[in-house]
Amino acid sequence: MLPEDDKLAPPLYDLPEIIKQVRARTPARLLAGRSGAAYRTNTQLELREAHAAARDAVRAELNVSADLGDNFVQNWNLFEVCSRAATKDEYLLHPDLGRHLNDASRAEVSKRSTRDKDLQIVIGDGLSVTAVARQVRQLLPLLYEGAQARNWSGGGTFVIRHCRVGILNEIGELLGPTVAVLLIGERPGLATAESMSAYMAYRPKVADTDANRNLISNIHARGVSTEQAATRILNLAAAMMKSHNSGYQLREELPHASIFNL
Repeated sequence: MLPEDDKLAPPLYDLPEIIKQVRARTPARLLAGRSGAAYRTNTQLELREAHAAARDAVRAELNVSADLGDNFVQNWNLFEVCSRAATKDEYLLHPDLGRHLNDASRAEVSKRSTRDKDLQIVIGDGLSVTAVARQVRQLLPLLYEGAQARNWSGGGTFVIRHCRVGILNEIGELLGPTVAVLLIGERPGLATAESMSAYMAYRPKVADTDANRNLISNIHARGVSTEQAATRILNLAAAMMKSHNSGYQLREELPHASIFNL
């Protein structure tokens, strides 16, 4: 029997070395091949499996203890609040409800969180609970270690159920951090259902839009690693603190890289 990777069509062993290396660097289905006008059977089955995983990631309800682990929750003193979307159906059908905390959650955040910290990290389920479960346990400790090394003060992290990106504005109004970071599950695709994003803003406020935020996306095993993401988030936060702005006014400086530098 062929190894799992060799079941892809065309077979990896029939491809030039450069194509093998490019395919190893991306989850995109490059050179999948066809049988007549249709994809080959293996490709069809992979697509159906990926679609099912994406649907599961979107429809799943976050269980903080099960998805992140009891020890992690206790070590980081995580607590859970909720947006105005009371159910997953409301969340999916009415996006604006996910951009605001409900009244009880606003009171809970105000009671249990401290204001005016340098860095406030929040976790949101977003459109992929799978992504949160896979990435947060590795990324959150790296962010706090880096923040401590820079002598930044940090607010306690909490989790928001049925969360949309715009909730950063409300976090800014409630807690007044210098930089707010929202770790949130991305909309799944057919490449992966485990991709998380980090949305960031300098002193976010109610009137802010996407233009006032910065984004680091594709945080997953075959995209931006948690180590790379932590470095980029911390560097970008430092740039925000220095320049006193974020969004389109602030450009993230990245080292030159090429997918062909293999």
